[in-house]
Amino acid sequence: MSRIRVVVADQAEAIFYDMSSLKTRPVEVDRLRDPTARRPTWELGAHQGRPGRTYESVGGQRHALGDEPPELRRQQAATFARAIAEKLDADRREHGFQQLIVVASAPFRSLLRSELTPEIKASIVHEVPKDLVHSRPEVLRDYLPESAQELKSA
Repeated sequence: MSRIRVVVADQAEAIFYDMSSLKTRPVEVDRLRDPTARRPTWELGAHQGRPGRTYESVGGQRHALGDEPPELRRQQAATFARAIAEKLDADRREHGFQQLIVVASAPFRSLLRSELTPEIKASIVHEVPKDLVHSRPEVLRDYLPESAQELKSA
């Protein structure tokens, strides 16, 4: 049974690490990916085909018309946050981690927090406001507390 679970997430990927103590190296135990997160919105059905194109009134430059709807990306991120929250809840029930450290940038971290169950929220002992999904575990270790006194009580 792991004592500390660390989730490192962004809107496209989440990596789950276990640590027996803050002194040990994080060990990856699972990974979730949202394959649609990095696809253009026109591929996701937000537009009929690719967005239209137009020429500049002066010069021969072309550019796409319109922006992608930000609400579609937010909905996708919320759905992925819900999947992460469900996995954390299932892992807590199965493996019984006691403490949770959340590592995610501010916008996604608030989405994730809104999807967590009260039990999982209560187990959060530390949060790191960084996007470290593409960093090595050694880099992650630099952002984690060095001692239990630096953790909030779970």
